Amino acid sequence: MAFLDRAKRAQDQLDGRIRTVGHGKFGRVLRMARKPTVDDYVKVLEVTWLGAVLIGVVGFLIYIFFTQAGPWLWSNFFASL
Repeated sequence: MAFLDRAKRAQDQLDGRIRTVGHGKFGRVLRMARKPTVDDYVKVLEVTWLGAVLIGVVGFLIYIFFTQAGPWLWSNFFASL
């Protein structure tokens, strides 16, 4: 019976946590949340796309620098060290 008592206690704790989801410090945020409109969704997609492209361009420029200018810098400036 000890196993069944532990299982019931664990189930009661889980049920208690689920019941208080909307009442804690995040409850107000959850109650005020709404489904985004199509315009909001498109704006989020545009900003996300722009950020991904920007990160990709910066990474590509770093790659080009280290593959093209890096060996030249290494052979001309740091070879004497």
